[in-house]
Amino acid sequence: HLTVANEDYLECMVRIEREDGETEGVRSVDIAQRLGVSKASVNKAVTALKASDLVEQSHYGKVMLTDRGREVGQAVWSRHRLLRTFLVQELGVEFDRADAEACMMEHALSEDTMNRWLAYLEKQGISVED
Repeated sequence: HLTVANEDYLECMVRIEREDGETEGVRSVDIAQRLGVSKASVNKAVTALKASDLVEQSHYGKVMLTDRGREVGQAVWSRHRLLRTFLVQELGVEFDRADAEACMMEHALSEDTMNRWLAYLEKQGISVED
């Protein structure tokens, strides 16, 4: 079982890959900057994620998601977007607040509940924002 922080690191790496078009790994400094943490915190998290076979990193090199790490990170990012979309579209919550609150909520719901919620929203014609 991953910690909330480790899920956030994987999600962050997936987002950097997608938004910046990174295909050769993500720099620790970019992760630190996006999450507002120290590079030492990133290094500690990367060590834990390597031990779980979720990332790989050569000595002081870029951090590469493994297939499993990417899968977990994409699942967290998908939950985030689903929650944010619901808060904005259905409840009228301002985007930045919805984004911050979705980040907190994404870790609290089981995958089964999230999948059921996504299916419900899709039936209602609500699409998830990127």
